[in-house]
Amino acid sequence: MSLSPARLDRFARHIVLPEVGGAGQVRLAESRVAVIGLGGIGSPALQYLAASGIGHLALVDNDVVDVSNLQRQTIFTTRDVGYGKAVSARRWLANFDDSLTVDVSDARITPENAAALIAGADLVLDGTDNFATRLAVSDACVAAGVPLLSAAVGRFQGQVAAFAGHLPDQACYRCFVGDAFDAEDCDTCADDGMLGAMAGWAGTFAALQAVKALLAGVSSLGEPGWGRLHVLDGLEPSLRTIRIAKDPACTACSG
Repeated sequence: MSLSPARLDRFARHIVLPEVGGAGQVRLAESRVAVIGLGGIGSPALQYLAASGIGHLALVDNDVVDVSNLQRQTIFTTRDVGYGKAVSARRWLANFDDSLTVDVSDARITPENAAALIAGADLVLDGTDNFATRLAVSDACVAAGVPLLSAAVGRFQGQVAAFAGHLPDQACYRCFVGDAFDAEDCDTCADDGMLGAMAGWAGTFAALQAVKALLAGVSSLGEPGWGRLHVLDGLEPSLRTIRIAKDPACTACSG
């Protein structure tokens, strides 16, 4: 694959980076990323995935835009209120870069349909808001051999982690949280509140980690950081990193 003169101009600031270069930009253009959840994390993550030149995007969200979303979900406007998030996100992408290939689904992810919704992805970025969905996505990624970027945010704290549980020595998301959370029992930002910029930090950090994972082996941007959980504190501010070990008793990725 080669990049057209227009695409070379668009991504010139990437290409001049030795850590990305032309080969890295071509890899991004050939990549397919599934973004699960288009809310506070998925919105800014999608903006920077698109801006980086990810050529193929699959968008999954069964929710509709509410006026309360506009405080942090940066791809939506007042005109999108009442419309599906996946369709509205595709409209934003069409206005931003009509060269991208975009698939959308307004299905709610379950253990039964997760495999179909991530099929063909080189990487999945999950920004959903409950453990049942996150675990369904993670289990599907392990089974399909697809890396997972999992991100969460609340109040003034975010978490971003890269998982490759399909690899023999790497943890999956279920290794991190265990089996006890197979339920939709997360606290919500409606109850606890959330600083809008905090969601932006977590989402853009997740997009950065996604680009690193996609360029692994092609560029020198850095290691994907499998099994590393980054905790973002917006009040300090600070960032600390925790290593997650593979659970030998994990029901998804061990044995």
